Amino acid sequence: MAGVTEALMRWQSFAQTDVGLVRQVNEDAWLDRPEAGIWAVADGMGGHSAGDVASQMIVSALARLKPANDLSTLVEFAEHQLLGVNDQLQKLSLERRQIIGSTVVCLLAVGAHAAFLWAGDSRLYRQRDGELLRLTTDHSKVEEYVRHGIISREEAYNHPDGNLITRAVGAAEGLFLECNLTDLKAGDRFLLCTDGLDKHVRDEDIATTLLANELRLAARELIELALRGGASDNVTLCVVEITA
Repeated sequence: MAGVTEALMRWQSFAQTDVGLVRQVNEDAWLDRPEAGIWAVADGMGGHSAGDVASQMIVSALARLKPANDLSTLVEFAEHQLLGVNDQLQKLSLERRQIIGSTVVCLLAVGAHAAFLWAGDSRLYRQRDGELLRLTTDHSKVEEYVRHGIISREEAYNHPDGNLITRAVGAAEGLFLECNLTDLKAGDRFLLCTDGLDKHVRDEDIATTLLANELRLAARELIELALRGGASDNVTLCVVEITA
């Protein structure tokens, strides 16, 4: 599908998910709304009928967003929806006496600019002129270890504390969503993914795959790379391409 906001700015996208090779239930969820300039992936936590509920609540809330003519309005509406889900999950957690939450990364595009919001370790990458750049910083213990110089970036890969996240929708009474902006340039590709991808596929392989394949094939090949790497978790991704 393709969406149009300005005469010279278009985008197309493709999303895919896989339960992986170990899990029995897919607790990931995704949203692919190119007609509205809204994309998201979410990775639930809390086990069956908890994590999957949390991630689906997030994408359902974002699916109710109406297209906006300015980016700030769309960001405000998205934040409102996610804060509402956080409140709902807090109540559900109290009822079930367990933590129920989900990571989220959301990309919002209007005209020639985009905003991205996230909580947790689901990621957003941008590939521009052949160079892959991670736009989000994981809210995780391992990322804190790297930031404080306790371990190297290489040691962070497949670290035993890799599943310990420090922020998620529903995990605490107060939710702080990190938000940033980027311009859009023809030829850009954006990749939203849950950690089931980056656990098993290194950034250099993500870059090569995005660069060498058309949109749908790139998404499918990334899933295949995760499966070949062991896919110990659910794998979900959405690839967005900007065209002029």
